[in-house]
Amino acid sequence: MHIRWKLRMAAAQREVWTGTELRRLLAERGGLELSSASVSALFTKEPSQIKLSTLLALCTALDCTPNDLFDLDTTPDRVPAEPSAPTASEPAARRVGGRSMPPV
Repeated sequence: MHIRWKLRMAAAQREVWTGTELRRLLAERGGLELSSASVSALFTKEPSQIKLSTLLALCTALDCTPNDLFDLDTTPDRVPAEPSAPTASEPAARRVGGRSMPPV
């Protein structure tokens, strides 16, 4: 799975070209005061995490939805290996949704 951060594109589509403009909009419309460094980091890098309050402020400031800020690719990175058959000494486990369940 991969997440692509599209804040810069979403901002550009709304004619917000600089971190300074975004910071002003976040304060005015979103009610969120962020440092210049924090806004710059959001603008230039893909965050590893984001607070819901920050996401809400970004969406309010840019009049967008979270779908405008993220692209989600839910394709697995690799195919899981087939599980080996249980040995005679261990009971067979049920498989539900790809996960093994305890023996019944």
